[in-house]
Amino acid sequence: MALGSTIGVGLFLGSASAIQIAGPSILLGYLLAGIVAFIVLRSLGEMAVHEPVAGSFAAYANTYVGPLAGYMVGWGYWTYWIVVGIAEVTAVGIYMDIWFPDIPQWIWALSSIVMMGLINLIAVKVFGEFEFWFALIKVVAIVAMIALGGAVILFGFTNDWQPLGLSNLWQHGGFFPNGIGGMLLSLQMVLFAYVGIEMIGLSAGEAENPQKTIPMAIDSLAWRILIFYLGAILVILAIFPWNEVGQQGSPFVVMFERIGLREAAGLINFVVITAALSSCNAGIFSGGRLLYALAQNGYAPSPLAKLSQYGVPHRAVIVTVAVCMSGVVLNYFVPDKAFQYIMAAVTFVGLMVWIAILFTQMQFRRSLSPTQIAGLGYRAPWWPYSSWFALAFIFLVVVLMGMHEDARMALILGPCLLGVYLLMFYIVGLHRKTANRREFKS
Repeated sequence: MALGSTIGVGLFLGSASAIQIAGPSILLGYLLAGIVAFIVLRSLGEMAVHEPVAGSFAAYANTYVGPLAGYMVGWGYWTYWIVVGIAEVTAVGIYMDIWFPDIPQWIWALSSIVMMGLINLIAVKVFGEFEFWFALIKVVAIVAMIALGGAVILFGFTNDWQPLGLSNLWQHGGFFPNGIGGMLLSLQMVLFAYVGIEMIGLSAGEAENPQKTIPMAIDSLAWRILIFYLGAILVILAIFPWNEVGQQGSPFVVMFERIGLREAAGLINFVVITAALSSCNAGIFSGGRLLYALAQNGYAPSPLAKLSQYGVPHRAVIVTVAVCMSGVVLNYFVPDKAFQYIMAAVTFVGLMVWIAILFTQMQFRRSLSPTQIAGLGYRAPWWPYSSWFALAFIFLVVVLMGMHEDARMALILGPCLLGVYLLMFYIVGLHRKTANRREFKS
């Protein structure tokens, strides 16, 4: 699910906006962001292997920082998956416009949320079946696209067997056509693609052998996603000039049209639609379970902790879907800007979760004796320098978001939302209920 939810709209659609700002230097941005994502994963993995519990980083924040931190991280991560669901259905509307330009974007957003919500209400088995095929389709498609693009670049396939090479990476204004500043400004869009990778930590409490499976999953997931992103973006930038990547539709679809494979372009459009639906599906699933866990721990209204006869937290799922409907309103009033606004919101909330993971890991380390630290079975590399580097990088991106018009709104609304959650914590007296609580169930 972590692989499937991460390879979605951030790669298939968000990459277009990032390429327009940074040009070919976006490759450097994806590399740097990938390194930071890996550090966050390893920091989470260090705690998960040492203390595999359900609830993952919300549980660790509750234990090593305090009940308020666990509460804020839990609600913050629920908010993240809400916004992810909205982003994905917005992307579906943009993709469907290629086939049905006369149908308003908000209709596709509405129908997508309803369909994914119904799937999540049936049974976990049905959800898992859909997610398996959704993830498989997009992973296979990306591998095929990289292979086909490599054939065009190296051997000239569909180009009269005249290899294209990599000259497009520097012929149109250089590798940094908009300077270093352009690459830096694109980082918030690049990080949007990686946020969600930390979802792998949610399975720590249920893993059969976490000391073995969690490190294996984290290490393999990190390099696989890095290859998928860098490989796919490299192919796109090599096949046609960066300044020809438009805002409408997916650059992957445009790539196939450019090399003369229009039938394949239609197929890829289908793939990117399934990719968006996959991430929306995972978002509703995760959001419903997180809200259910919050209710179990007294952090949300108790009626949301009820399960259906199929073992589905149906009330929590319904509330999650209902909040996702706000994305339909956004698509109705500002369809042209909806994706940029939502992408900025996702990035901000996701980065707050990453900061919480890194800070919690620092507190976790301080709670251990030198002997316990030496006995850790899975460590974050180059600690504490790696954690400080990742934190500095994330704070840089937050500052840069303030310099981007479409992202600035997220910097205003994000802290306001955190303030609302903080107010809720104290109004309902949760700070008293959780003062002695040490375990966060999921």
